[in-house]
Amino acid sequence: MNFFHIILHFFLFFILLLEDQAKIPTAQPGRIIGGDDAVIGQFPFAAAIHVQTSDSKFFCGGAILSREWILTAGLCVYKAVLFTIQLGSNDLATSDGNRVIVATSDWVVHPDFNPDTIEHDIGLIKLRMPIIYNVFIQPINMPTVVLSENSSVTILGWGQTSDSDPQLSESLQFQKVSILSNEECRLYYGNQITENMVCVEGNYNEGTCIGDNGSPLAQYLSLYKWVGGVASFISANGCESTEPSGFTRIFPYIDWIKNITDI
Repeated sequence: MNFFHIILHFFLFFILLLEDQAKIPTAQPGRIIGGDDAVIGQFPFAAAIHVQTSDSKFFCGGAILSREWILTAGLCVYKAVLFTIQLGSNDLATSDGNRVIVATSDWVVHPDFNPDTIEHDIGLIKLRMPIIYNVFIQPINMPTVVLSENSSVTILGWGQTSDSDPQLSESLQFQKVSILSNEECRLYYGNQITENMVCVEGNYNEGTCIGDNGSPLAQYLSLYKWVGGVASFISANGCESTEPSGFTRIFPYIDWIKNITDI
């Protein structure tokens, strides 16, 4: 987070405080809070992404779109020089015969991505060689409809499982949450919530955390899962607060994604 981003957050804090809204999002490269362990093959589109820039390393999630493309957040590709990506396995630590590791340095970020306001927080990673599909490695479908308010969706990732434990979850976590209207989300975060964003909440404090950025928000459509969003921001009050988790909607970016990937 650069100096301008910090100043922006403090400015927004005082504005929201005057409006009795002292909650603002933070775009930390964000285990799913309150999640459950995924079973083998439950989310074959999930990608675990180790990101390296010229001066830092961090972790993100992503989703397989095709044999050559991974969908993730803009913050996860911005200024990256190398990605090491795990596919086919839910486990980050133990040996797993289903695991496939690939590396690449090719990425595309949305041309209007703003790392300070988190607008258009969407990116794509191009693999060097096409991957081979199997039971454990499959693409997720693109959305055909807009996410509807109060609908049930599934979030997943390997991010932190609590504010007090900075370690990633060794096992892929998932949780069912509900879509909020943008009007409800603005009660927490103000007008910085745009129509290209969407917020979700669980029954208590279930949501995303640091290390979950770029991870997919999945919804069932008939027998298929489609990707409705990618994890973008969390509350500055912490992952275990009751504030919603924020995602970038995918539906508004379908044409851009298809133009880049030819899928």
